Amino acid sequence: MVQHEQQLRKKVKTWIIIFIIGLVLSGVTAFPIETELAFFAAHAQAFPTFMQPWIMKVYLAVKTTNQNYPYLSYGTDWLAFGHLVIAMAFVGPLKDPVKNTWVIQFGMIACIMVFPLAFIAGPIRGIPIYWRFIDCCFGILGIIPLYICYRDIKKLEALTS
Repeated sequence: MVQHEQQLRKKVKTWIIIFIIGLVLSGVTAFPIETELAFFAAHAQAFPTFMQPWIMKVYLAVKTTNQNYPYLSYGTDWLAFGHLVIAMAFVGPLKDPVKNTWVIQFGMIACIMVFPLAFIAGPIRGIPIYWRFIDCCFGILGIIPLYICYRDIKKLEALTS
């Protein structure tokens, strides 16, 4: 019984760490967005043909905006910061998953909320449908480790009560 509990705790911890790393990477990569887009624009031929004009359009929009209105990029800085802060919230379940299962639930809800955001705000902002599906992949990729954690935390809860 003790060994099973230790295995579950290790598994939960591993998935939470993977999720935290994903959030941190998502956050950190939002800071140098113009540099990243310049790289993608220079290598646009590596993308499917239908995506190439969109990549170039977004790069030129960010580059032009940064040249004329650099303070607008402060918004993506806050986006990056938000990802880093949310990642810190998952330290609680890392320390005590049963006590902090609400953080895992919060994360799963946030992953689900990606879908209405993509399909409500996406068309309003002129985001192509294929890009909205790419955005939705983040919700799917996020909810998988969180659901595994949640399921295993419920098993831990049953073992410890």
